[in-house]
Amino acid sequence: MVSTVGGMADLPFGFSAGDDPDRDKRKNDNPDSGPGSGGDPFGSGFPGGEFDMSQLGQIFSKLGEMFSGAGTSMAGGTSAGPVNYDLARQLASSSIGFVAPIPEQTATAISDAVRLAETWLDGVTPLPAGTTRAVAWTPTDWIDNTMDTWKRLCDPVAQQISTVWAQALPEEAKAMAGPLLAMMSQMGGMAFGSQLGQALGTLSKEVLTSTDIGLPLGPKGIAALMPEAIEALAEGLEQPRSEIVTFLAAREAAHHRLFSHVPWLPGQLLNAVEAFARGTKIDMSGIEEFARGFNPASLTDPSEMEQLLNQGIFEPKATPEQTAALERLETTLALIEGWVQTVVSDALGDRIPGTPALSEMLRRRRATGGPAEQTFATLVGLELRPRKMREAADLWRKLTEAVGADTRDSVWQHPDLLPSAGDLDEPAAFIDRMIGGDTSDLDNAIADLERDLRRGDAGPDEPRD
Repeated sequence: MVSTVGGMADLPFGFSAGDDPDRDKRKNDNPDSGPGSGGDPFGSGFPGGEFDMSQLGQIFSKLGEMFSGAGTSMAGGTSAGPVNYDLARQLASSSIGFVAPIPEQTATAISDAVRLAETWLDGVTPLPAGTTRAVAWTPTDWIDNTMDTWKRLCDPVAQQISTVWAQALPEEAKAMAGPLLAMMSQMGGMAFGSQLGQALGTLSKEVLTSTDIGLPLGPKGIAALMPEAIEALAEGLEQPRSEIVTFLAAREAAHHRLFSHVPWLPGQLLNAVEAFARGTKIDMSGIEEFARGFNPASLTDPSEMEQLLNQGIFEPKATPEQTAALERLETTLALIEGWVQTVVSDALGDRIPGTPALSEMLRRRRATGGPAEQTFATLVGLELRPRKMREAADLWRKLTEAVGADTRDSVWQHPDLLPSAGDLDEPAAFIDRMIGGDTSDLDNAIADLERDLRRGDAGPDEPRD
């Protein structure tokens, strides 16, 4: 395992060392690819493993034929972009297997639980209901309804890794390498798609709601609970299932209140993850060394290709900018989770006795990196954990006691009004500012915005502030 740095996961998706149990089957199903076709698929040997540049054109032609057939059989078609999402969806659905329809009684119970939770939440927060519909999702439904968001999250890091080859090739090879790079991109897209499909198939059976990992993965306003995963969770708990469903419905509804009525929040969260992925730096020295000793003949064997990808040459390196971005993201996630815990506890505490125990169970699940967090780390290269969730919940609770729910939730009007990571460690000063009505952070943010607008309106010959 590669050690983590600054919250980075071991390796982004597409480069795990896990075995692919279907690889041999796929090779056997495609007699035109790989060494299983019999003899040298190039029709020209590479004695001693040496590579003759004069044969490059023939290699490109044969590689094109081989990977074209492999791509069609593995993905059922072509897929543009750095990740083959058609393949990901197929593998995810295959790993899920048969999905029984959700009984109407279960769907009705979930809808009723969300409706009840919304009524109780109305009494503890001025933010209005953010759900337009409550649904029960199967694992397949979850994949179908979150795939667009996964594309947005996964593309940046996959794009970075898929284009890094061109930077490492010797200058004399770049002009001739176009077809090879295109084929490497296709293979990378299939590798990424395979890893994504397997991970999402697992994750779809673990998540409890559409907002379970703190991000707005599903459609806006759709409160979704996962009956199969909730049933598995309930088997190990003492609380009645009806209380567990209502508790999770309240958490889902509370998340949607934030995501629907704090307009800057969903975009800021997803943009932060995207920026983190785009900022991933690859160790170019390892790639340059790999490129110098690279023999295109190795591409004739898909198993050797997989071995090359798993050598660790694409290990991401944390940068200071990423470390700072990670802290901001983790703080925002902690504030969201802490706020949700606070309002749900206020809404349900007197009605559902098991609320404190359920809240602590979920907090531990998030803080220790449950299946959802581990899978997200594999997919995006980012450990998505609200590391200060307990401190955030404590701050929101004390702030509620000091200034009430209306003033507490006015903090969500602008990102600059939110508590910082330092405020989570020392909440007293932040609470004192709120009691005193200090809006200097917002005033400064507005002043900065106005100054930027004036600079943008100034012509090329006009003086700027």
